[in-house]
Amino acid sequence: MNIRPLYDRIVVKRLDEEADKTASGLFIPDSAKEKPQIGEVMAVGQGKRTEDGKLIPLDVKVGDRILFGKYSGSDVPKTYGEDHMIMREDEVLGILMDAPKLAKKSA
Repeated sequence: MNIRPLYDRIVVKRLDEEADKTASGLFIPDSAKEKPQIGEVMAVGQGKRTEDGKLIPLDVKVGDRILFGKYSGSDVPKTYGEDHMIMREDEVLGILMDAPKLAKKSA
């Protein structure tokens, strides 16, 4: 990972759990698929600063699988790695419990 998020931002890798073909056997092209709204946190920032300078740590951790809105975050150009996006922690709708974690180290 070549990106270190700042403040309350996180780097998320989209997880594509959709099948490439329908139950009847028709293949779905990438252009017709919706982007997944589930992802894995790959890196987190230091936290959010309050007006008096206190640092509030983030609730999400590296390796958490999260659910986010359809229009959340900003896509990272592919020149910086795989299909990643950067978003603020407050754009996360929830953390998926009992989900396997893939990330091994934090940023």
